[in-house]
Order: sequence, then C-alpha cells, then structure tokens
Amino acid sequence: MKIEGTGIEESVLDLKPLDHAMENANFVRAGQWDYERVTYDYKIGSQEKNITYYVRVQGYALEGDVDRGDAVIKLLTPIIGKHYYPHGIEYGEEENFPESVLQRADQLLEKASSNIKQFNKQ
Repeated sequence: MKIEGTGIEESVLDLKPLDHAMENANFVRAGQWDYERVTYDYKIGSQEKNITYYVRVQGYALEGDVDRGDAVIKLLTPIIGKHYYPHGIEYGEEENFPESVLQRADQLLEKASSNIKQFNKQ
C-alpha cells in the first residue's frame, strides 16, 4: 500500500546524505540496492502469528552509480507491506493494516522526511 503525502516522494539527494538521513530515522539499506536503485526498510513487529510489517522507501539513480557511492537518488512514494511467513511480502492495496502499524509508519516517515529535507536538492 502506498503512503501518500509524506514529503519524501520526488525528493532528490546525494546517496551518502540520504543514507545518513535514513539511518537516523532507523531505516536500513543493508544489501538492498543495485547499481541504479536503493531500498530502505523499517521492520515493525506484530503480535500476529508469522506476520511482520515493513515500511519501505525506494529510490532510483538519476545519475552516478550506487555501487560507487556517487549516485544522485530520486525517491518514490513510500509503501507498507505485510510479510507472511514463509511466503513473502505483499504490498497490495487490498491488504489490511492495523491502525497502530499505520500510525507507527506515519511517525517513522515523518522523521525520515524531516531528515531528508536537510539534504534535498530540489
């Protein structure tokens, strides 16, 4: 499910400040990148059996290379997904998310957005 109106979508940043901004908001990039794209995740635990939620911020390189660390990244609209163990993550609009999870996602994205605004090139 897309999370609209966060102020993150369409932001353009150099990769290193973006990594710093997202890390300070507790999002993890880890190995989730290739030469042209990045993905930052935040894992939200659940009381539900075998269910975990993920808030995801994705972006793609307008120029440069993620592997070299010199990319300029344009961010997309954040999404939230539900991981069904062992099947994988579903991001569909038809998924149901508890209100507490959606509120937590909004808080996380508000912090990320605030951090990103410091470095946004647009």
